[in-house]
Amino acid sequence: MTNQLSPSAVHELLYELCVDLGFCLPPHEQRRLREAPPADADEFTDAVFRAEGLDPAESGLRPRVRDVVERHMRGE
Repeated sequence: MTNQLSPSAVHELLYELCVDLGFCLPPHEQRRLREAPPADADEFTDAVFRAEGLDPAESGLRPRVRDVVERHMRGE
């Protein structure tokens, strides 16, 4: 079960992705995700990769990024 993330929860999620995995999105992409976060962990994960200019299907980091997204969506 996942939950729609609040803007502050998205901020915390994106901060963790930047510090821990190096996915430091540009400010306009961060704002876009805070204002309209995808409700599904897979969609959010893919949005992070697209914002970085990467193809999520071709990255070995996708499972790690998705794990972080899923954990935040569960409220952990």
